[in-house]
Amino acid sequence: MDVPLPYYLCLSAVLFVIGAAGVLTRRNAIVVFMCIELMLNAVNLTLIAFSSFLGSIAGQALVFFAMAVAAAEAAVGLAIVIAIYRNKKTVNIDEINILKW
Repeated sequence: MDVPLPYYLCLSAVLFVIGAAGVLTRRNAIVVFMCIELMLNAVNLTLIAFSSFLGSIAGQALVFFAMAVAAAEAAVGLAIVIAIYRNKKTVNIDEINILKW
């Protein structure tokens, strides 16, 4: 039994909207970071769905590279969050003002 393409696209859209809402409303840097990852995974799901629907492997290869970049981004992002926490003792985005003089 194959799942129709619109189901995948609807799920991907819901995941992307949840991630976007989390980025826009949350103030914790780690939660914002997880929401960005959720948005990236929603896009990956769309690429996989279209790749499977069209019978091409190009989308799956692109997702493989996107996941490799996301892993590196996660490591660097978490390292930055930890460094900011060590200096400011908070991960609240409103309280982090390292760009001010």
